[in-house]
Amino acid sequence: MKAIISKELKLLRKDKQSFFFLLLMPVIFIVMFASIFGGAGDSGNISLHAVDLDGTAASEALLKQTGQIMDVKLAEAAQLDDQLDKIKKGQYSAVLVIPSGFQADMQQGKPVDVKLYQDPAAQTSVAPIQAIMNSILSQYREQKLTDALIQMGQSKQQAEQTLASPIRVENVSTSSDSFSYIDQVVPGMTVMFVFYIMITMAKRFFDEKKSGLLSRIRSTAIKPLHYLIGMWIPFVLFVIAQCTLLFTFGHFVYGLNLGDLSALALIVVGLSIAGTGIGLGLSFLVPGEGAAMAVTQIIAMGGAMVGGLWMPSYLMPQFVQNIGHFTPQFWAQHSLLDVIAHGAGIGDVAGTVLILLAFGLAGLAVAFFRLPGFLRSAAN
Repeated sequence: MKAIISKELKLLRKDKQSFFFLLLMPVIFIVMFASIFGGAGDSGNISLHAVDLDGTAASEALLKQTGQIMDVKLAEAAQLDDQLDKIKKGQYSAVLVIPSGFQADMQQGKPVDVKLYQDPAAQTSVAPIQAIMNSILSQYREQKLTDALIQMGQSKQQAEQTLASPIRVENVSTSSDSFSYIDQVVPGMTVMFVFYIMITMAKRFFDEKKSGLLSRIRSTAIKPLHYLIGMWIPFVLFVIAQCTLLFTFGHFVYGLNLGDLSALALIVVGLSIAGTGIGLGLSFLVPGEGAAMAVTQIIAMGGAMVGGLWMPSYLMPQFVQNIGHFTPQFWAQHSLLDVIAHGAGIGDVAGTVLILLAFGLAGLAVAFFRLPGFLRSAAN
């Protein structure tokens, strides 16, 4: 078995194609995703484009009050048509327009229609803008009612008590863990590319089959289980090195917090066994290298989609989240996020690691029972 392990480690060191695909490609993907989406969650400001057709103190006061909550980007009145055209093109989600005569109507007590032009296809972005604007306009209504009550003889305090809501929302601040898109991207790309080791594994077994090495193994005293483990261990070590490199890259280049290193290392070992164990079983189930590549794409890409490797699972539909629980990618990603973003330790991720080990041992069991038939086909 030691000779098999040594042989496979030497072959892996010489396999430049696997080195590029399993080590450099995930680095490229991390850089690409981090460059595109890295700043997506840094700002909590909501942007609102606005056009002031009135240009008075009253309209400026409304925009100033709105600007305290949202990032108001004011355009000239002459640019109104251009602003609305950008909504039609999908460049803006909404544009607030303060009509001419806003201040005059306010002073006369007339109702004023402030228009919020919006893209019907961007309701997710428009909804918080509508909620904020309704809240601001409610303050205007309350001020108008307060003035009316004071004119009717009530004191300011009595007027405020009359308008006070019978229900109040008490804001209770709780501690939360910091989370950035890098925390999602680095472990996500790492987990996804771990499963591409299955292509390399299948190729190695079919190469041994073609070269006649497998047929000669039948005439030796080596046990099937020892042969499988001897072929398996080098790939486990390779994946551990792959994960170590990618997390190190994320830490030094993007400042990724690695959390409890012992817990992180335990997950990496479990993930390595899961990915390579499934690859071991796959190698003895598919009829050839082409089929192995196709199945690997399904497992790697499908698992990435439903396992929450590209985006947090809670953003996906519930049925997709339920499917994800049946994939090793889901358990690996969530345990990594627990360590990186939420400060989990070994005790917190031990159960998840056992699930990953179960995936790997299931693959080993499949390979063990399929090996005799594979050896017979090699002899033929």
